[in-house]
Amino acid sequence: MAIQVGEKNFEQEVLQAEGKVLVDFYADWCGPCKMLSPLVEEVAEEHPEFKVCKLNVDEAMNLAQQYQVVSIPMLVVFEKGNAVNKSVGVITKEEILQLLQ
Repeated sequence: MAIQVGEKNFEQEVLQAEGKVLVDFYADWCGPCKMLSPLVEEVAEEHPEFKVCKLNVDEAMNLAQQYQVVSIPMLVVFEKGNAVNKSVGVITKEEILQLLQ
């Protein structure tokens, strides 16, 4: 299951994490986000080698600005505290897994 992150736990859960971390920047009112969310959850459940987090941009606007989230859904892959890959919009599960390679 994806871990909910925000201003308080982002550094610990994402930036200080071992290995690759996928962060789903989303909003509750966003239709495409609702389409992507089940795929993100599937990746979380089927691939324990990756940490998967969800960040509600309405509740963490500073982080959304910091990572230049102008359109959602946006997936960002972090490794060793750095954003190493990203995708904007709805993509397939296969494309999500390619982001993590």
